[in-house]
This record gives sequence, C-alpha cells and structure tokens, in this order.
Amino acid sequence: MKTTQLISFHEKLRAKLVEFAGYKMPLEYTGVNDEHLTVRKKVGVFDVSHMGEFWVSGEGALDFLQKITTNDVSRLVPGKAQYSCMPNGLGGIVDDLIVYHYEDKKYLLVVNAANIEKDWKWINRHNTFNAVIENASDKMSMVAVQGPEAKNVVQKLTKINLAAVKSFSFETGKVAGVDHVIISATGYTGAGGVELYCYNDGAEALWAAIFEAGADKGIKPIGLAARDTLRLEMGYCLYGNDIDDTTSPLEAGLGWITKFTEHKNFIDKEFLERQKEQGVQRKLVGIEMIERGIPRHHYSILNQQDKVIGQVTSGTMSPSMNKGIGMGYVKTTYAAPGTEIYIGIRNKKVKAAVVTFPIYKD
Repeated sequence: MKTTQLISFHEKLRAKLVEFAGYKMPLEYTGVNDEHLTVRKKVGVFDVSHMGEFWVSGEGALDFLQKITTNDVSRLVPGKAQYSCMPNGLGGIVDDLIVYHYEDKKYLLVVNAANIEKDWKWINRHNTFNAVIENASDKMSMVAVQGPEAKNVVQKLTKINLAAVKSFSFETGKVAGVDHVIISATGYTGAGGVELYCYNDGAEALWAAIFEAGADKGIKPIGLAARDTLRLEMGYCLYGNDIDDTTSPLEAGLGWITKFTEHKNFIDKEFLERQKEQGVQRKLVGIEMIERGIPRHHYSILNQQDKVIGQVTSGTMSPSMNKGIGMGYVKTTYAAPGTEIYIGIRNKKVKAAVVTFPIYKD
C-alpha cells in the first residue's frame, strides 16, 4: 500500500487510517461531524496527495485535450482552470477531472486517485496529436485548505494576493518558503479556500507551516469521511458512485461542461448531441429525507405505488442539516424539485423529496 509524503503527521495525530485507491489515507481524526463543521465554520486541512497529476504539453496539447474532454479547453487562458470529464466512447465517463492551463502549450490534468492507471492508459491510447505527456502523480503532493478562514491562514505564508485567486483560477509562487507551489481555488467542499500543489520534498514544510499559521483560527486536519459529507451537501459528483462508465454527462447534470461548439470535436460528441435532442431517460437528483433515515448507496428509490424508479448513488447524515441527504438517479418524470419519493430502507418505505443542488443552502 502506498503512503503520501505526509503519513508521519497523520500517524502522530492518531488518524484512523484506511486503504483508499491503493493508499493508506486518513479517514478521520476527531470525528466526521466535528471535522465537517470545522470546515464549514472555520478552516480545515486535507491531505489529498493521492490524486493523480498528468502534464500535457507541446504543439498538439490543445487539440489533444479538445478531443478527450467535454469542456472547451480553448477558452482557458494561462492561470485558469475548468472542471471537465472524459467520455468513454460508449456514452459513459472514463473520469471527471480538472484541467489547468499552466502556461502556453502546457496543461495540468488532475484526475481521481482510483483512476490514475485507467486514465493514463486511456489518454495514451488517444494521443494521436504528438502531445508530450508526463505522469507526475508520484512526484507531487496536494494539500487542500478549506473553509471561510482558509485564505486568511494561507495568506500569512505567501506574498501572492490570494484575494485575486478567484474560483477556478490559480497562481504559482512561493508559499512557506516552498518554491513553485500552485495555489488554486477549485474546491470540493463548497466552503471556499485553496488547494496547494507542490513537489513531494516541500510537502512536510508546507503542512507544518499551515497548521502553525492557522493555530489562532481553530485549524484542524480533516479526513476523507468529512470530505465526502462536505461534497455531498454541495451535490458534487464522486466518481465510482454518482458517475462512472455507465452514466452519461447529460444524465449526471453535467451538460454545463459538455460543449457542442463547432470547433470542438470530442469523443462521443454525436452520441451526446443526439441524447440532448431526444432527452435523457433518467437524471441525477438531490435527495432530502422528510422522514428519519439515511439514503445509502444502492438503496432503491420508489414512487408512491412502491414501484422502483431509481437508485441512490451517495448518501449520508448531513452534519450541517442534521438529516439524511443523498444523490441518485431517477426516471426523468420524477426529477422535478419537490417531487415526493421514497427510499427503501431495510424493507421500509421512508419518505423523501427531490431537491435542487446544492442540497445544503447556507
């Protein structure tokens, strides 16, 4: 099992460590609810160094990325990033990812940890544009500082004006004495903050400096369990649960990152254009429990007549709302916000409602 550069910190902090995507990762430290609310109200720090990073550069880089991703990479100027996904040629999704335009003819792709090998094979298979591709996943560390106080904490460690780092933009510079740190604001918690990418030899110094800088703000380390509850309150997809090789971007509500512009010809473009014209048969929706219960992964979604109309893909007890929430696919006729649905929980039919994203509205 792999470990990140920061494993010694997690062990000293007595984190509950679990296997995730081939890595030994911190699931929780002080408990999911405490960590979750720390991020919503103050500032928390995640070690997300298990994520994958691929550099794509050269004359063919843009054309290559336009082919394999759904979003329009040509709209990115250096210093900007975009959320996107890679279609699999069968109407499904290889992975969702973030594309950074690092500098002219050079891009950074950040992919899901569990999909690094799969994605690497996929992009190499489709690189007919002579783009230069490097898998830097084992060389880079990533620390996410999230919460309303996050930028205030990190600002103590850098001369870069973090107020100018708007959503889906980034700067590169020195942080806590560590050179060439990418400071981005793409977020997976909905609580604001920044992500810091550096090479492994700077990770420990960065982590230690962040905690020292945030001591007066109640800063805490945050595990994967709270990362999941935070993203679920926002309605952000988790690959392997809410999207996968069997779900189309349009079914998953990702039409906004699927650009059918004339100059962009991407894998599955014709299929997805037809699907858009004809309409999808199912949609990913937010779920909020009306009666007490938690909609867990794979639970059936029912209508009033006990007919199965869909399936839960993610679910939890929301620490911010103190009620069960989830996401799941339902037949399109049941996808309107406010629609009364039921979750099959241990042979019981528990009342819920379809809600818009984000599920948690601050």
